[in-house]
Amino acid sequence: MAAAKPTTRFIYFAVTLLLLLSFFTSITAHETGDGNGDDDYEGIEELMALDEEEESQHKEGSHVKSSEAEVIAKAQRIVLELNSDNTRRIIDGSEFVLVLGYAPWCPRSAELMPQFAEAATSLKELGSPVVMAKLDAERHPKTASSLGISGFPTLLLFTNGTSQPYTGGFSSEEIVIWVRKKTGVPVIRINSVTEAEEFLKKHPMFAIGLFKDSAGHEYEEFVKAATSHNEIQFVEVNDIEVAKVLFPNIKPNNLFLGLVKSEMERYTMYEGTFEMNQILDFLDYNKFPLVTILTELNSIKVYSSPIKFQVFVFTKADAFKNLLTPLQEVARKFISKIMVVSVDITEDNLAKPFLTLFGLEDSEDTIVTAFDNKISSKYLLESDPTPSKIEEFCSGLLKGTLSPHFRSQPIPDSKEESIQTVVGKTFDSMVLSSDKNVLLEVYSPWCIDCETTSKQMKKLAKHFKGLDNLIFARIDASANEHPKLQVDDYPALLFYKADDKSNPIKLSTKSSSKDLAAFINKNIGVQDQVSKDEL
Repeated sequence: MAAAKPTTRFIYFAVTLLLLLSFFTSITAHETGDGNGDDDYEGIEELMALDEEEESQHKEGSHVKSSEAEVIAKAQRIVLELNSDNTRRIIDGSEFVLVLGYAPWCPRSAELMPQFAEAATSLKELGSPVVMAKLDAERHPKTASSLGISGFPTLLLFTNGTSQPYTGGFSSEEIVIWVRKKTGVPVIRINSVTEAEEFLKKHPMFAIGLFKDSAGHEYEEFVKAATSHNEIQFVEVNDIEVAKVLFPNIKPNNLFLGLVKSEMERYTMYEGTFEMNQILDFLDYNKFPLVTILTELNSIKVYSSPIKFQVFVFTKADAFKNLLTPLQEVARKFISKIMVVSVDITEDNLAKPFLTLFGLEDSEDTIVTAFDNKISSKYLLESDPTPSKIEEFCSGLLKGTLSPHFRSQPIPDSKEESIQTVVGKTFDSMVLSSDKNVLLEVYSPWCIDCETTSKQMKKLAKHFKGLDNLIFARIDASANEHPKLQVDDYPALLFYKADDKSNPIKLSTKSSSKDLAAFINKNIGVQDQVSKDEL
């Protein structure tokens, strides 16, 4: 009589028991730190065997699909946990080790961790010799410091014990690409239609090169570009039929380079010469999707883009779903010239630093802004953000016809006050265009020393009350901007002479009230015009 197959409940109970035993064994090994390097590697092998056993049981038994959490948990078990006892031993004993230094409280570390684990799974399936490891830098600060980990998250690749900083992207695929390139696989060669079809299933973006022979100047420049570029996988083919699977509208030529992306604008053909720098420029200008969704992980890549014209659309996630398609149509008209970025307006860490520049940090409505990073100017779409208005806005940005945006508080009614309040919108009329002398206090609410200067201004305003050719004024530089107001430190005192507003005189805020009064008397052409209170 054949033995009965184990029930599903029994299988799950057995697997759970094995996992718990493995978990407690791992904790015990971590705490004791007995110094046996082989145990670390044996632990990895046992966990991998456990993964294979789970996969086999699922196939033969219930065929229940793993949840996303189970997949991530499995991937994380492939990643070795470093500590103060095993770190140096593992790094020195392995040819390649990619280390993730993290802190449990760091949100970017939390966002990167599942990507890192997924990359570990992919690299294992590809047969990569790289050991993937993570180090809790907060728990093991001395070990982290010895590796050169000071910020979070930090990725370092150790090759025979020597480290180099990670310079790739932060998605699982980008990590895999970077690691494979740095460990000897800069270009993947695809030889058959079947290989091409399988490759397409796993790679949403890649650069494809078609060469008659894997030799010559053009091919060498292609390989140099592949080695240098850290984010995009390069593929080499020698057969036009294989190339058509990857790039359907490829030209029948013995020499071709194109970029493939998984979006509306899927295929981009390279039309330049085969020189490494030109190939890299082509990829950097075309690698982003039509509309890039800003995240913590891709923010650095977005900010460092060579595309200097950037349009940012701040909107809620639900509204973005309806706006995405028309926004992509707009972006297509300015491809490689203007980068269009979408930001979830409810994500304070991503949205508020930008919106604060426009004084709109509390807004909940859709906002469209633009930046010209060549001249450090910013712009605001002040009409309804319809697709047609956004297109006009982009066109004006490209042509240079947009007026730069400067922050301004609402215009206050302070004409009757001894010290008048200037805002961005009134700087021209109250300071630059005024026919009077103006002493302007530039301050910020968070400035500790500004209070002392403000008291001095009140004394001076009282002392010189009654003069028709002198105005005392103040402006909050944290909430108001003007192209002619350039101040680095707060507080600042600027004296604008009635006959020379283009060259304000900067006064020392450490001067006494009497010294400031003497300066004013000298520059307005009168001496103690009216009897005043003591300063």
